[in-house]
Amino acid sequence: MSTINGLPAHVLLVHVIVVFVPLTALTLVLCAVWPGARQRLIGPAVVLAVVTAALTPVAIAAGETFEKRFSPSELLQQHTDLGGAMNYFVAPLLVAAAALLVVQIRERRRKPLNRQIVWVIAVLTIVVSIAATVQIYRVGESGSRAVWGQMT
Repeated sequence: MSTINGLPAHVLLVHVIVVFVPLTALTLVLCAVWPGARQRLIGPAVVLAVVTAALTPVAIAAGETFEKRFSPSELLQQHTDLGGAMNYFVAPLLVAAAALLVVQIRERRRKPLNRQIVWVIAVLTIVVSIAATVQIYRVGESGSRAVWGQMT
């Protein structure tokens, strides 16, 4: 898929990813550290993580097609490299969502996981959420520099 209604698909899809990655990360962190939020938000958090994980490779593939419209440059290559790595950042968000869902299901069934395991899941969720958010910022920043040049 290279276009959507005549517009480059990458340009449209990337905006979804730029919003969904931090939104997913924030929702997962809330679910990880606040049991009350987990009860209410784990469903939407899992949906966000699944959609983000599914759309990221589509946005990357659309970006590879879109890249062919431009002359090669160091800035474009940097953006391509950073963007291509996004799968390695959204996949852990999906794993964290699944782990938090297990925590919630076990709590709902009155068979909670060991408190230390829940804390490890929470810490790992925070780490992968920060990493994914930082990476999507880096990808977006490099993309804007590739399109608009070095703005000072």
